[in-house]
Amino acid sequence: MTLTRGRLIGYEFDRMVMLFSMVDGQREIPCAISTSAMDDLEGLARSKPNEREAQFMRLRDLIEDRAARKYVALEFEGTPPSIILRSLDFQS
Repeated sequence: MTLTRGRLIGYEFDRMVMLFSMVDGQREIPCAISTSAMDDLEGLARSKPNEREAQFMRLRDLIEDRAARKYVALEFEGTPPSIILRSLDFQS
Protein backbone atom coordinates (compact mmCIF):
# COMPACT_ATOMS: atom_id res chain seq x y z
CA MET A 1 0.00 0.00 0.00
CA THR A 2 1.11 3.59 -0.59
CA LEU A 3 2.13 5.74 2.34
CA THR A 4 0.20 9.02 2.38
CA ARG A 5 0.26 12.26 4.34
CA GLY A 6 -1.01 12.05 7.87
CA ARG A 7 -1.29 14.79 10.43
CA LEU A 8 1.08 17.30 11.94
CA ILE A 9 1.18 16.60 15.67
CA GLY A 10 3.54 19.35 16.76
CA TYR A 11 6.87 20.32 18.20
CA GLU A 12 8.16 18.38 21.21
CA PHE A 13 10.62 20.64 23.00
CA ASP A 14 12.04 18.00 25.38
CA ARG A 15 13.12 15.71 22.54
CA MET A 16 13.80 18.54 20.03
CA VAL A 17 11.68 16.85 17.34
CA MET A 18 8.69 17.67 15.21
CA LEU A 19 6.08 14.92 15.46
CA PHE A 20 3.90 13.98 12.51
CA SER A 21 2.28 10.89 11.06
CA MET A 22 1.95 9.07 7.77
CA VAL A 23 -0.88 6.72 6.81
CA ASP A 24 -0.81 3.24 5.28
CA GLY A 25 -4.43 2.34 4.56
CA GLN A 26 -6.14 2.53 7.94
CA ARG A 27 -2.87 2.41 9.92
CA GLU A 28 -1.32 5.62 11.23
CA ILE A 29 2.49 5.50 11.35
CA PRO A 30 4.08 7.75 14.01
CA CYS A 31 7.01 9.78 12.69
CA ALA A 32 9.44 12.42 13.93
CA ILE A 33 12.18 14.58 12.48
CA SER A 34 14.93 16.14 14.56
CA THR A 35 15.08 19.91 14.64
CA SER A 36 18.75 19.74 13.70
CA ALA A 37 17.80 17.84 10.52
CA MET A 38 15.30 20.54 9.59
CA ASP A 39 17.87 23.26 10.28
CA ASP A 40 20.45 21.41 8.18
CA LEU A 41 17.98 21.12 5.30
CA GLU A 42 17.43 24.87 5.33
CA GLY A 43 21.02 25.79 6.11
CA LEU A 44 20.07 27.55 9.33
CA ALA A 45 22.02 27.77 12.56
CA ARG A 46 18.97 27.15 14.76
CA SER A 47 15.33 28.07 14.37
CA LYS A 48 13.27 29.28 17.31
CA PRO A 49 10.73 26.90 18.86
CA ASN A 50 7.80 29.06 17.70
CA GLU A 51 9.09 28.81 14.09
CA ARG A 52 9.25 25.00 13.96
CA GLU A 53 5.75 24.37 12.59
CA ALA A 54 6.25 26.81 9.70
CA GLN A 55 9.67 25.29 9.03
CA PHE A 56 8.15 21.81 8.89
CA MET A 57 5.46 22.99 6.48
CA ARG A 58 8.10 24.46 4.12
CA LEU A 59 10.00 21.15 4.15
CA ARG A 60 7.02 18.81 4.42
CA ASP A 61 7.20 17.23 0.96
CA LEU A 62 10.89 16.40 1.34
CA ILE A 63 10.43 15.13 4.91
CA GLU A 64 7.47 12.92 4.00
CA ASP A 65 9.28 11.53 0.96
CA ARG A 66 12.19 10.46 3.17
CA ALA A 67 9.81 9.00 5.77
CA ALA A 68 8.13 6.96 3.02
CA ARG A 69 11.51 5.59 1.93
CA LYS A 70 12.35 4.52 5.49
CA TYR A 71 8.90 2.92 5.77
CA VAL A 72 9.44 0.83 2.63
CA ALA A 73 12.89 -0.17 3.94
CA LEU A 74 11.26 -1.16 7.28
CA GLU A 75 13.57 1.20 9.21
CA PHE A 76 11.48 1.54 12.37
CA GLU A 77 12.75 2.52 15.81
CA GLY A 78 11.45 2.50 19.35
CA THR A 79 8.29 1.32 21.05
CA PRO A 80 5.80 1.69 19.52
CA PRO A 81 7.67 1.32 16.22
CA SER A 82 8.02 4.66 14.47
CA ILE A 83 10.04 6.41 11.80
CA ILE A 84 12.69 8.83 13.08
CA LEU A 85 14.44 11.15 10.63
CA ARG A 86 17.85 12.65 11.35
CA SER A 87 20.29 14.74 9.32
CA LEU A 88 22.03 11.54 8.22
CA ASP A 89 18.84 10.42 6.45
CA PHE A 90 19.08 13.38 4.05
CA GLN A 91 22.71 12.97 3.03
CA SER A 92 23.36 11.62 -0.44
